[in-house]
Amino acid sequence: MRVPQMTRVIHDSGEGMQKDALDMVSSDVNFPKGHFPDYRIGPNNQIIDPEETHEVVPLKEIVAKETTQLLEQRKRLSVRDLREKFEKGLSGASKLSEEAKRREAASLDRQVLLKKLRDVLDTLKGRVAGRNRDDADEAISLVEALAVQLTQREGELIYEKAEVKKLASFLKQATEDARKVAEEERALALAEIEKSRAAIEKVEKALQEQDSASSSREKEEIEELRKEIREARRIKMLHQPSKVMDMQFELQGLRTLISEKTQLCNQLKKELAMIKRLEQDSSKLFELEGSDTLGSQFRIVPRVDGAPDISSCPAQWYRVISGSHRELVSGATRLTYAPEPFDVGQLLQAEIILKADKVTVQTDGPINHASGLEHYVESLMKRADIEFNVVVTQMNGNDYASKSVHVFHIGKLRVKLRKGRSTKARESYSTTMKLCGSRGGGNAAACAVFWQTRKGLSYTLAFETDRDRNAAIMLARKFASSCNVVLAGPGDQVHGGG
Repeated sequence: MRVPQMTRVIHDSGEGMQKDALDMVSSDVNFPKGHFPDYRIGPNNQIIDPEETHEVVPLKEIVAKETTQLLEQRKRLSVRDLREKFEKGLSGASKLSEEAKRREAASLDRQVLLKKLRDVLDTLKGRVAGRNRDDADEAISLVEALAVQLTQREGELIYEKAEVKKLASFLKQATEDARKVAEEERALALAEIEKSRAAIEKVEKALQEQDSASSSREKEEIEELRKEIREARRIKMLHQPSKVMDMQFELQGLRTLISEKTQLCNQLKKELAMIKRLEQDSSKLFELEGSDTLGSQFRIVPRVDGAPDISSCPAQWYRVISGSHRELVSGATRLTYAPEPFDVGQLLQAEIILKADKVTVQTDGPINHASGLEHYVESLMKRADIEFNVVVTQMNGNDYASKSVHVFHIGKLRVKLRKGRSTKARESYSTTMKLCGSRGGGNAAACAVFWQTRKGLSYTLAFETDRDRNAAIMLARKFASSCNVVLAGPGDQVHGGG
């Protein structure tokens, strides 16, 4: 139906009817064109506007697409960027909400317009007849179809409005959460910065104090060095170098001469004692071979050719306390014996059972300390913990398979044996602990000790030197004495001694 037909029908109906119809329409509606819109019916009775031939993307799809993009970018955005995106999304949602309100208002205007248009067409239908009436019926059907389509569009707009509101509330909540997270992160960052700053200030202060202390210490050391240099210069000026060297050579010669005379004197004493014993008892066939000092080892040897073989004969060693009184050395039943610090100041005596007779041999004099041993022990006692490298040769009387190096600690309160970081034995000083020289004989007896940590556990340890062995025994006994414990060998009786 074209607008000129409508105007012709109104013109044929009379001027009064045309004037009334125009007044009814123009009072509420303002047509932008001078003719009725060119609507046409499409599939499923949909009214198609020729002016809206271009495709319009639904608002729902736009919102869904933007929401998907935001959700994809949410994981890789920082907190600050996420807040900015949410704020932009919130502003976009606000714009979409305003646009939906404008569309809703336009939809309401269209509904009012269609209702009034239908009323006008109903009025015209009642006033015309024939073909014009059919045209009016067709216009009314078009208006009704348009009203149905507008109703559908209105429903879609209401749904889209609800979705936009949900999205806006979601974006608003997300923006608030992002803002809170950003504020929390900022507060945490500020706290960490303050902690780091305090730690840096503390370190700087400590470094400054250390620098000042080291500088003062260095000044004191330099001043001491200066004093020593001045003293050395003074001494150098007082003594002529040639005289000092001559005196050093003379002292060296005197020391050598004294050492030779001492050895000769000891040898003469031994020979004199031997001559006296031979004069007293010429029946003696054996003698002790060895030095009367710690670190040596005595061996029973035949004095004359043709003496009986005693390699398989049992022997027993004793300490001569005074006169005829002697003390048994428990476990010393071999033909060799290495004196230990407990034997210092005493005579040693060995008794051999040869068939039905007993043969007794004795040292020429009491056992003496080794040269420099006491000074060595005093220097070691200044330490809190002393260590010696040892090899475990026996454990509980049985040969020890491993020959690896162990460390033997002698402390002021306890004794410990370890291998690397593994502790083999550790025991405080007590009455059950025993420590003495090895009494089982052998070529290394002068460097070995017997250590019983407690009942049921004992070791035989071989030291690197006899000096370390004797120093270890002396140190352990001194530290045990400080703990009111007498540390001796098995079966030893306590009396004055090393």
